[in-house]
Amino acid sequence: MSQQVRGVIAPGRNEPVRVETITVPDPGPGEAVVRVQACGVCHTDLHYKQGGITDEFPFLLGHEAAGVVEQVGPGVEEVAPGDFVVLNWRAVCGQCRACRRGRPWYCFQTHNASQKMTLGDGTELSPALGIGAFAEKTLVAAGQCTKVDPKAAPQVAGLLGCGVMAGIGAAINTGNVTRGDTVAVIGCGGVGNGAVAGARLAGAARIIAVDVDPRKLEWAAGLGATHVVNARETDPVEAIRELTGGFGADVVVEAVGRPETYRQAFYARDLAGTVVLVGVPTPEMTLELPLLDVFGRGGALKSSWYGDCLPSRDFPMLIDLYLQGRLDLEAFVSETIALDDIEAAFQRMHDGEVLRSVVML
Repeated sequence: MSQQVRGVIAPGRNEPVRVETITVPDPGPGEAVVRVQACGVCHTDLHYKQGGITDEFPFLLGHEAAGVVEQVGPGVEEVAPGDFVVLNWRAVCGQCRACRRGRPWYCFQTHNASQKMTLGDGTELSPALGIGAFAEKTLVAAGQCTKVDPKAAPQVAGLLGCGVMAGIGAAINTGNVTRGDTVAVIGCGGVGNGAVAGARLAGAARIIAVDVDPRKLEWAAGLGATHVVNARETDPVEAIRELTGGFGADVVVEAVGRPETYRQAFYARDLAGTVVLVGVPTPEMTLELPLLDVFGRGGALKSSWYGDCLPSRDFPMLIDLYLQGRLDLEAFVSETIALDDIEAAFQRMHDGEVLRSVVML
C-alpha cells in the first residue's frame, strides 16, 4: 500500500519551500522505499528551488541522505529491508559503454525510480537528483542505495551522498593526489573542504585553502589545510606560487565554478600540473584562455562529476575511515535541524554561516 509522509517541496521558482503530505508508492521492480534518518542541506537543493536546474516544479527537495531500507520491489538483490544505506544520485547501469569498459563511475545511463511520488491531489513531484530526501520516506532506484556500516551516525554518513563525496573524490579520484603533492583548493564550502580532507587523506605535503571568507578558511584549517589564503587580501595565484617555491601546486581544485576563479586555478598550478573543476558553473558562463598557455603549461584540465566516485566502492571505504578516526566527517555538520527549518537553513547557507545544516527525521 502507498504511504503518506511529510516532505518539503519547492512549489515554484524562488517561492518559499513548504512542508506537505506526499504519497510514496510501494516499490516496483528495481525500486526501494527508504526511511530517511538524515539529509544535508546542499546548494543543489537551493538551485532547484531557484529554478536553476530545470523548471519541472514542484520539486521534492533533498538528496544528501542516509536512512534504512524499509521495502524493496521485485528483482532487488543489492539491498534488503533493515539495511542502513547512503543514497546516491548516480545508480550505475552496468551496461553502457563506460560500464562495459570498466569505468562505471562515468556511467552514461544512470537511473532513478520509475514511479512518481505525488501530492495528495495526484500532482507528480520531481525528486531532486532523483532522490527527494527532505521527507520521512522516499522512493528510489535500489541502485541508489549503498549499504554502509550502521555504526556510523546518519547525520555524517549522509554527507557522502553529495557534497563531501564530490570534494574528496575531486582530490583523490579525479586529481589523483598522491603522497608528497602540493594541493591548492579554491573555494572552501562543503565541496572545497571535502577536497581539503581528501588531499589530507591522500598524504599531500602541502594543502593551501583559498577563500574570501575567514570562517571558511578556519574550517579548512581544521580539516587539514596547512596554509590559508584570503583572496580578498592578496592575489591567490601569487600566494600559491610563493608557498610552493615559485612553481605552483601539483593539483588545484576549483570548487567555485566561476570563470575568474578557474583562471586563478589554471595559472596557480605547476607545469604539467592538474586543474580539477568541481564547482558547477551556470549555463551563460564562458571561459577564454590563451591557447598557447594551454599548450605550453601542459598537464591536465579535468572536470569532476560527483568526485568521479563509485558509491559501492567509495562510500563503505570512507565510512570505515570515519569510524577509524581518520576522516572527520563530524566537522562538516554545523547544525542539525527539523524539516520545518529548511527555508531558514537555505539563507544561512547562502550567507556562509554554516558548512552543513543537516535535517534529522
